[in-house]
Amino acid sequence: MIPTWPYLTRLELLVALGVLVAVTVWSILIDAPLEAKADLNSTPNPSKAPWYFLGLQEMLKYFDPWFAGMLLPGLIIVGLTLIPYLDKNPKGNGYYTLTERKFAISTFLFGFVGLWIILIVIATFFRGPGWNFFWPGQYWDPHKTVAQTNVDLPYLLGAHSAWARAFVGTILVAVIFGWPLLLLPIARTRKWFQNLGTVRYLVTGLLFSTMMSLPIKMILNALFNVRYFLRTEWLNI
Repeated sequence: MIPTWPYLTRLELLVALGVLVAVTVWSILIDAPLEAKADLNSTPNPSKAPWYFLGLQEMLKYFDPWFAGMLLPGLIIVGLTLIPYLDKNPKGNGYYTLTERKFAISTFLFGFVGLWIILIVIATFFRGPGWNFFWPGQYWDPHKTVAQTNVDLPYLLGAHSAWARAFVGTILVAVIFGWPLLLLPIARTRKWFQNLGTVRYLVTGLLFSTMMSLPIKMILNALFNVRYFLRTEWLNI
């Protein structure tokens, strides 16, 4: 046990000053990568958001705007806010440990690095004109067209009539987002459930399901051109 001051605080101050000097020198020697002034007669193709919003723009490829632009970002903020209330495990406080925090650390790394950073990289380096996918080194042909026929997952599973697609789609959505409730009787018998509780278990499961819906949809869209799980006149999921 050592005091925070001066051992830790002094080191953090020195690191902060070093980063400040490095960023200052970098900004003096290298110009910011600004583009030309906006021209109403020449619209860039593709028109990309700033890099920190490219993850959201890439998600619009797979989801409706209400889901990718409002629901998912809102749940990200809510989920990060709820972490101290959902995860009350005292292990890891004041020291680094992976074996005692496997689920928490792996889930965060997968969500941040495996999803968010990967989405930004894909949108920055792999999305060209028309928001088409281009491999590194491939010419960004502005006239490229991709013959893609999007289908709903229930139709792909054999549900062709409207009522059958709605029924199968409802079951799919219920399973994806409702599995924590379905597995509640089994989870109650687990030792970790006693520390987590019913409410925190259900909230954690819902947030985890929402996060996993993104890679599931990306894979299904890339392999089978799946557009929706559930399509109705009022809501598409």
